[in-house]
Amino acid sequence: MDEAQRLRGVVLESLDQEQDANGLARQAHRSRTQFYRVFRAMIEETPVAMRRRLLLERAAWQLSRTQLSVTEISLHANYGSLEAFTRAFRKAFRVSPSLYRRMGATYAHLDATNGIHHHSGKDDTKGASQFMDLFDIFSDQESSHTRRLLDLAKTLNDEQLDRPLENQVKVFPWDSPDRSLRQILDRMVLTKEVWAAAVTGGSMPPMENAPPTDRTPSAMLARLDKADAEFNGAFTDVRSRSAWDDTFVDALCEPPETFTFGGMFAHVITFNAYRRMLAMDALRRLGVKVEGSGLEYVASLASA
Repeated sequence: MDEAQRLRGVVLESLDQEQDANGLARQAHRSRTQFYRVFRAMIEETPVAMRRRLLLERAAWQLSRTQLSVTEISLHANYGSLEAFTRAFRKAFRVSPSLYRRMGATYAHLDATNGIHHHSGKDDTKGASQFMDLFDIFSDQESSHTRRLLDLAKTLNDEQLDRPLENQVKVFPWDSPDRSLRQILDRMVLTKEVWAAAVTGGSMPPMENAPPTDRTPSAMLARLDKADAEFNGAFTDVRSRSAWDDTFVDALCEPPETFTFGGMFAHVITFNAYRRMLAMDALRRLGVKVEGSGLEYVASLASA
């Protein structure tokens, strides 16, 4: 067992005990200062913060899959009062424990750089395929094709990027049509940013009022890289646990709404594919030579 795994085990095994920083250090056979320093360097989170996060993740799992009362769950999470637990849970999940249960959410992971999360006593990644599946193909194809379109957009000037589209289509009754190539490209990136924020608990990005410096093709490529890392990181975990039917609370909605991971992923892929077709048409009308449709990405996998 390597040192990082041993230190992680100290925290994971402490969830059913009343432990403070000193107790965790004793379990690791280190001084408190040394334990804190080594743990943070190797795990990228302090032991106390990781333990508190895992207890909240376990509490969320219990809310969605057990009949335990909220009060019982708060005690299991080592909170001295229901009020303290409710405050901590709302800060982490953006909704109260009781609302989380009523909304039927089943996704219980909070954002963590180290990827260590509470599991329900089984190895959720056991038997995971080492080969690309449909999630890999859909996700990577979408990202690859969007990047190519943004690269092509770099060859255009501002007037061309902002030129009104000849055929503007309104897809959603609550949304305005895409009016220019720049807006099409921006909305493709924004879709990833918004849903990544909803899943990871991040901040809502600016919607229609993003500064012009964030809407150049180069800036949108940088935004896409960041959004892809967050979006695909969350969905890789969902895929490994076969949790496509699990639900999560989108607390960025007003009021909050519940979605399944599979449904949300299908939504993102479907409407970004539609917008990629619009972007290809707009680029061709502006004289840009656009080859392929994204299918060549799958062909490249086969040849590799």
